Amino acid sequence: MLRRYLGPVVFLAALAIAPAAHALVTAPAPPPEAVASAGPIDPQRATDAYLAKVPPAQKARSDAYFEGGYWLLLWNFLFSAAVALLLLSSGISRRFRDFAQQRVRWSPLRTGLYWVLYLVTTTVLTFPLTVYEGFFRERKYGLMNQTLGPWLRERGIELALGIVFGGILMMVLYGVLRRAPRTWWLWGALTGILFLMIGEILGPVYIAPLFNKYTRLSDPAIREPILRLARSEGIDARDVWVMDASRQSKRVSANVSGFLGTERITLNDNLLARCSSEEIQAVMGHEMGHYVLHHVYKGTLFFGVVIVVGFAFVRLVFDRLTATRGVRWGVEGVGDLAGLPLFFLLVSAYFFVLTPVLNTYIRTEEAEADLFGINAARQPDGEAEVDLKLGEYRKLDPGKLEEIVFFDHPGGRSRILMAMRWKAQQAARP
Repeated sequence: MLRRYLGPVVFLAALAIAPAAHALVTAPAPPPEAVASAGPIDPQRATDAYLAKVPPAQKARSDAYFEGGYWLLLWNFLFSAAVALLLLSSGISRRFRDFAQQRVRWSPLRTGLYWVLYLVTTTVLTFPLTVYEGFFRERKYGLMNQTLGPWLRERGIELALGIVFGGILMMVLYGVLRRAPRTWWLWGALTGILFLMIGEILGPVYIAPLFNKYTRLSDPAIREPILRLARSEGIDARDVWVMDASRQSKRVSANVSGFLGTERITLNDNLLARCSSEEIQAVMGHEMGHYVLHHVYKGTLFFGVVIVVGFAFVRLVFDRLTATRGVRWGVEGVGDLAGLPLFFLLVSAYFFVLTPVLNTYIRTEEAEADLFGINAARQPDGEAEVDLKLGEYRKLDPGKLEEIVFFDHPGGRSRILMAMRWKAQQAARP
């Protein structure tokens, strides 16, 4: 019985520890300049000095925003679970299936029609939480530049993409589920992995431009140092891309995206507007680290394994639940469209419990990219300064368990400490 509650128990234990993790009061830290001029660099003191640059009110605001996200992780899971159970217990999902069967004879199109009904219904039911989390909460914390109209337009684009690409996925997946009654979990997992790879290929070229404008970085004073850095690391880069993220928020970011030839390194216009050349170099070194270390390919392999195990879990639990409640829900088996809410409920529960595992894997890759970037760009203070800017919406100084459970990037203290250790080692070299 305890296994049913393992995920929520771990979640709530970390949640309870988080706010008290750094309640001890410490003496004010000297500024970074004072640390640097005081002789050999002490990485811990230098890190404390950087963190002390953040005003207490700003730090409290950032901590409150990020810690609120812990609860949202739980509420999103519980809300989606409640919607799934509502669709099953009320017979809505069964009626959607019957409606599709009565109006469409070809099985794939029948699946597509059911998917449209399902997706639109769940989108409407979850919309109050979506609009609070994605719009009103972001504006409350000063992270949102959009007004409600443009934000709703983007959600409409997401819904349209979900109907088209999700519909194609569901048609293929349910074709597999019906034709392989014994081994559907394995073939279904391979289908999921295939679509994951397709999404990584198409995303940077066809999907991302629907939300932001991508242009080549034209300023040679910024572009050429980035390209020299890329070539020094064996990256045959010809372009650096800029996205107009400022139309949505003031967050600074960059990313490496793509797969099998569609890879591109992109920085957002907030990074250009708000950061020094040293900070930009540090960020781009990090993103090049993802590219050189093949994190896209490694991540695809890792999440492929996660998907296979997830489908095996769904097979085990789905069959047991439908054996006892299938008649009441009107679900005859895994290939029955009426069982899709149950399928998604089990998948979401699986990923909810795996939150610390998934975050740890991603955080490890991010730490590897940090180390690569600091060695490539050689900008430790640029790294520290940009980490403080990221701290506007990420908690800078989390507790250890808190970081393991909730952080998909190293905490700000960890990242700055890494940079200061690198700086100290370089200063100590003969």
